[in-house]
Amino acid sequence: MRRAGALAIWAVLLAGCVGMQPPQAEAPAIYVLDARPAAKPARPQRDLMLVVSAPRARAGFDTAQMAFVREPHELEYFAKSRWADTPSRMLTPLLVQALEQTGGFRAVVQAPSAVPADLRLDTELIRLQQNFGTRPPQVEIALRAQLVDLRSRRVLSTAEFEEVEPTTREDAYGGVIAANRALQRLLARLADFSAEQSGGR
Repeated sequence: MRRAGALAIWAVLLAGCVGMQPPQAEAPAIYVLDARPAAKPARPQRDLMLVVSAPRARAGFDTAQMAFVREPHELEYFAKSRWADTPSRMLTPLLVQALEQTGGFRAVVQAPSAVPADLRLDTELIRLQQNFGTRPPQVEIALRAQLVDLRSRRVLSTAEFEEVEPTTREDAYGGVIAANRALQRLLARLADFSAEQSGGR
């Protein structure tokens, strides 16, 4: 009976310890940027090698946290949703693919590359945020691009691209869908810009 009583006490103590365990933290939802530009007729190919440098990001956007605003100049982040990587890193392969799709270059490679290139595309993510201060809410994405002639060390052209896409849901996932739609248009515009401006080399 003593043994049975001791076991009963241990069972109660163990149950109490289990009840005192901290609640499991909810895993954040992970999202990706995977937009692809719409197919267009291929441009005449130039005998040029283009290298795409890793995009930079302005303060507040060089993070895997998903940014949103409710008031001007006040940046906030979703607590239970995040990007799979920083948006600037996710942009690199998408830029390369969009530029390859134009058919205007002999080859498009990602920096760093051991292959000598003729041109370099530098980009900077200015912002990627969901704006809840508008009705309906919208995603805003802006990118600055600079095309550089590596042979002459001359900047051929610089431009900024911005796209806005309304969201159909007022949550992080709604922002992801809108971000990819806006990015699809932005990639197409950036690819056209690069192919056109490379003619000035």
